[in-house]
Amino acid sequence: MARVSVTIENHIAHVTLTRGDKMNALDPEMVDEIIAAGHSLLDSPARAVVLSGEGKSFCAGLDVASFAQMGLQDPTDWLMTRSHQDANEMQEMALVWRRLPMPVIAALHGVAFGGGLQLALAADMRICAPDARLSIMEMKWGLLPDMGGMVLLPRLLRSDVLRRLTYTAEEISALQALDWGLVTELDDDPLERAQALATKIAGQSPRAIRAAKALIERAETAGREEVLIEESRLQASLLGKPEQMEVVAAQMQKRAPKFD
Repeated sequence: MARVSVTIENHIAHVTLTRGDKMNALDPEMVDEIIAAGHSLLDSPARAVVLSGEGKSFCAGLDVASFAQMGLQDPTDWLMTRSHQDANEMQEMALVWRRLPMPVIAALHGVAFGGGLQLALAADMRICAPDARLSIMEMKWGLLPDMGGMVLLPRLLRSDVLRRLTYTAEEISALQALDWGLVTELDDDPLERAQALATKIAGQSPRAIRAAKALIERAETAGREEVLIEESRLQASLLGKPEQMEVVAAQMQKRAPKFD
């Protein structure tokens, strides 16, 4: 049975975790399908992605029983092999969503624990139900967050908060997650809100949106000089080009822009 579905409608890719009977817990097959879903969109013309989970929760993290057998073997080769650029397979499950050229919006409900939270962290934005619960849960099992979490978390959390959540594996409320910057906003219907944001983004200049995502990613990791050069380079690639001129014409004529 498929564990992930991908559909594209009105320029928006809808990616849904479909193991709802298991709270979308991550077994090896589901990890493979999440990676495949992300890779299928790398060259897609979609303008935005909405990532959600069916059933009672977004994702409860690792299906511990399905991964338990791995603990009986030496995990060094499996974890240290860089199978996807600078990442191993488990890291790619999350980081592929950050590498997509278009914005990704995660809709969180129920729980987002462990690997499920790290998957959500790779999205550009996280819309969260007010009653959802989140946790960097790996320490509960004597482990570390290692699905790209330590690339993504320090960009969102103060160091002391990151350490507290990592060391304790405690669950936090959606409201606390919002206060600490772990989620973007709360909404009673996070999927509907995520879809509305995706629709708004899909109506903007596709080239400008992709350039903005690339620039933000560079700005979060590079030095001042490199960022300033990249600002100028990307702006030069947009300014005066047909797509940008269509945006200007649409604004002047008070209509929606039309893109190829």
